[in-house]
Amino acid sequence: MSVTARTSDWPGVRPEVVAEVVAGLSARLQKRLDGAAAKLAERPVAREGDEWRVEVDEETVLVLHAPGGVVAAEAGVRCGCLLAPACVHRAAAVTLCPLAEAEAEPGPEPEQEPEPRSDTDGASGEPNDRPAADPIAGDPIAGDPIAGDPLTAVELAAVRHLHRAAAAVLAAGVSGAGAVSQAELLRAAHRARLAGLHRPAAAAVTVATRVRAARSGAPDHRLADLVAGLRELLGLTTALATGTAPVAELRGTARQAYREEGGLRLYGLFAEPVLTATHAGAVSWAVDADGRLSTIAEVMPHDDAAAAAPQAVGAGNRTVRLGDAALSHREFSRAGLAVQGATRSGGGRLGAGASVRAVRATGAAWTAEPAARLWSEPASAQVARALAAQELPYESRPAGSDLLFLDVTLLGTAPGPGGAPQLLACCTASGAQGGPVIVLRPAHEHPDLPFRANLALLATAPGLRLRVIGRLERADRPELRLLAIGTPPAAPDPLALSADRAGRVNLGLERLQTADLAASATASATVGEQADGSAEEPADGSTAPAPYGPPVHVLGRRVEQTVTTGRHALAPSEASAAADRGLLSAAGLATAAELLDGLRASAANQQRDVFGRIVTDDHEDFATAWLTAASYTEELATALCASAWSREG
Repeated sequence: MSVTARTSDWPGVRPEVVAEVVAGLSARLQKRLDGAAAKLAERPVAREGDEWRVEVDEETVLVLHAPGGVVAAEAGVRCGCLLAPACVHRAAAVTLCPLAEAEAEPGPEPEQEPEPRSDTDGASGEPNDRPAADPIAGDPIAGDPIAGDPLTAVELAAVRHLHRAAAAVLAAGVSGAGAVSQAELLRAAHRARLAGLHRPAAAAVTVATRVRAARSGAPDHRLADLVAGLRELLGLTTALATGTAPVAELRGTARQAYREEGGLRLYGLFAEPVLTATHAGAVSWAVDADGRLSTIAEVMPHDDAAAAAPQAVGAGNRTVRLGDAALSHREFSRAGLAVQGATRSGGGRLGAGASVRAVRATGAAWTAEPAARLWSEPASAQVARALAAQELPYESRPAGSDLLFLDVTLLGTAPGPGGAPQLLACCTASGAQGGPVIVLRPAHEHPDLPFRANLALLATAPGLRLRVIGRLERADRPELRLLAIGTPPAAPDPLALSADRAGRVNLGLERLQTADLAASATASATVGEQADGSAEEPADGSTAPAPYGPPVHVLGRRVEQTVTTGRHALAPSEASAAADRGLLSAAGLATAAELLDGLRASAANQQRDVFGRIVTDDHEDFATAWLTAASYTEELATALCASAWSREG
């Protein structure tokens, strides 16, 4: 059952509170929970200070006490009905509340506002002397080879609990993973966090949040994100229990660790908006004299989705929160900072502690050092770096590891796979033509952000040469999410920007004007079709992206279908299975065909009792088969992306 409720009407709730309240229900009331939540979502919510009040009916009032906008304890949810506190109203209320982030443990470095993300925390942990763990279904066995520190008995029990809960959500699918399944996953996540397994706990909360978004039809829901979240969670629990990776890295930490950097000379590169379902703001990127990237974020929660995009754009005008610097994020993207007492996390985030001192300094052009060296690396090497970083925990990824710094020539628009026009550009290397043709996409699709309008204007300027910064989009064709543009060295038609813009434009915070483009490059054109309707090849000798690739989507579609509707979705007719197998085998993807057959067989392999009823299992075999297929799809997609960006590919 789909439950739709406006997130801004309800306070946040800690994940463990949801688990505790739902666990207090009887089995009969748990079956009614999803229906009760759907009814409660239709009731008006009134706020009075730190209390949210809902009139369930004429005699019953539900009160949520949420200091700071977050229900932090089970006692904060009160109901006036006769069954309280073990009533379905309390459980339905916490089911509708958005999940709040866990409180950060105290540390020496006071941080800025948290930058929202879906990735899990970084890697570190404490050693212990427990024996290694066998696979999840087995017991610890002394003497087994491990990679890193073994798990304690408490950690192993928490990992097994989390794995079973995640496997149950996968087997049920979005359509079947109701409030009870979500609460069990959150209860397992809380147990893992108490055991010090912060990374898998954070991954579980992320999955629960995405399942909620999928069931409610939230506009920011992406099936690919949910698939990635489940793959991450099941991969973590499997690796922890089997000891196939360093346990310290898999445990994660509760908060980022900052280290002393002393004096830093920073040169602003660009700034971009940050917009999620719960947060909005801006983040500035800078490079230091050694060529390392750093970020300064200004991100705040929002309670109005309609005003979130303007809030993100407006955050570009807010003052950078670092020392005594008196410049905005937009200004910093073109200026510099001299910092004393600097602290920086492993992910490149600059700390804003009381001991940090920063003053404004001159910036550097993209064509001058140290910024220019970012564009000197070949495109294929940059793509390899970005793809490799995706395998690391979020906090272990170097800052900007997913960013590409390229010189391109705009080619105009061409029809995309769905018929919609897409902007193409030729990637140049060391000033020479002949690189791969890439698809330029907006970094964010929200219509109230300037990205889409700016790309539409750039599409009218074929032949324009640009120096760009973008985020790699992993696909079997070269694709780039465009963030900022500037003028490359020795460009015949540079951007006609005012002096205060320093030759660059932040595409998510600023709007391009026709006058900003070179006058000789403002005639519209369409790539791929000439006036007489004949096919046109790029004049510079570059290779246009192929219209079709290997049928990787066949296995990927079944992996996603499982997440949507559960394991029963993989029981179609034998003709459909044979068609999938034949398509993959004909393309030379024999391993993919074998994995898909194994996934189907595992989905159908459920024991029945003497009356023909399905016997409940832990879905261990099915989760293993799905994880194997999902991991293969992930690795194949990465390989195809790397091949698409290579000159020879």
